[in-house]
Amino acid sequence: MAHDLLPVDDALARILSAVGPLPSEVIPLTEALGRVTAEPVTARRTQPPVAVSAMDGYAARAADLETCPVTLTRIGTSAAGAGFMRQLGDGHCVRIFTGAPVPEGADCIVIQEDVSIDRDEDGARVTIKEPVPSGTFVRPAGLDFKTGDVGVPAGRRMTARDVGLSAGMNVPWITVHRRPRVAILATGDEIVRPGEPVGPDQIVSSNGYTLAALVRAIGGEPIDLGIAPDDADALRTMVRGAHGADVLVTTGGASVGDHDLVQSALADEGMGPNALDIGFWRIAMRPGKPLIFGHLGATPLLGLPGNPVSTVVCAMVFLRPMLEAMMGLPSGPVALSDAILGSDLAENDKRQDYLRSTLHVTETGATVATPFSRQDSSMMSRLAAAQALIVRAPFDPARKAGDPVRILSLQGGFVSI
Repeated sequence: MAHDLLPVDDALARILSAVGPLPSEVIPLTEALGRVTAEPVTARRTQPPVAVSAMDGYAARAADLETCPVTLTRIGTSAAGAGFMRQLGDGHCVRIFTGAPVPEGADCIVIQEDVSIDRDEDGARVTIKEPVPSGTFVRPAGLDFKTGDVGVPAGRRMTARDVGLSAGMNVPWITVHRRPRVAILATGDEIVRPGEPVGPDQIVSSNGYTLAALVRAIGGEPIDLGIAPDDADALRTMVRGAHGADVLVTTGGASVGDHDLVQSALADEGMGPNALDIGFWRIAMRPGKPLIFGHLGATPLLGLPGNPVSTVVCAMVFLRPMLEAMMGLPSGPVALSDAILGSDLAENDKRQDYLRSTLHVTETGATVATPFSRQDSSMMSRLAAAQALIVRAPFDPARKAGDPVRILSLQGGFVSI
């Protein structure tokens, strides 16, 4: 590896070593979807609280059914919310419905299809055709969970199923990590917002919109600081809008050009070479190479390249794990999955490559990733059409169609982009 390029995993490790889970807050269960638990969610009740029937039928004593057929006397009914409150004695049974409490003394349920009723006695005589073992179709107390059981562990992103389980556990409030507040500042005289007049030497900025959407998808709260011109004083003024944010993300101004002012302008605002190894990095990756990471006062700062495709790829590789760590989720490189290469690739150079690709599934169930023939990092349309990024290590040898590859998915889940 060339000495002047920092490997992707090393860069990410440095970023993650500088951040940790944010403080917790208590929120209503109705707002819990997608939030990350800071404490376990434990049951405040036992479910079911008593033994209940799993079927419609008749509650009986297995000892009365050892020799069948046998006729029992029905002495009452047990329904959900209206149980039979007396003791069940020898030779007796109780009409019971699904979810209803099993009467004291009963230990099995005979399903209604397996009995015959003496209608002349107004259904009071019930004949059981075959023996039924003790415990049949009885859901014992605590079958689902008991008071004090952990339903949702700490460090888990709440799903709809987790919300439902918590509700069943009689938990109306949960403790979660606070959402990261992410201030986003685009830089450059050459960019304008969508819908604004565009000069002959300008382009429409997409980075702020993409990053805000990605931050929301991950679970953070974006703060739009706008577009800063290539002026150190203006940049310093606008960056003060990040006060109170948990992270400041800039796009553009991270390379070594004469107009790349982010690093030099922010030095006076709290960044500097003597604070937590803050500085300008050249990352061994494509697209994306220039990256700034440090602290603006106490606020972590991540400076991404200005190229739109590079911004997105670097955000997936670095910003996403960073925010997940702050939300209390396991931190580390973004998970990759296996696929089969759909077309030949030449040998890779010294940078880790992220190739925009389409996916399709073969009749045998294999996932095939086919890179676009042109990977120009200015082509956002290719990124929008891509379903995955093929990730190639530095100096990866030439590959043939059908070879195994690793991919970073761009679709599905909370971080679909």
